[in-house]
Amino acid sequence: MAYQIGSTCVSCGACAGECPVGAISQGDETYVIDAGMCLECGACSEICPTGSISLAE
Repeated sequence: MAYQIGSTCVSCGACAGECPVGAISQGDETYVIDAGMCLECGACSEICPTGSISLAE
């Protein structure tokens, strides 16, 4: 189960810099996580200032 970025994302980019495998990139409106690359390490969730990143259900 990969992490996902919710609608409260403010596109600050903090998460992209924390991802050890580069699974996070700028999407059309917010950052997005490539579920196939995500290691589920949680580094992005821990650094997100708005709490927008959580495990996908």
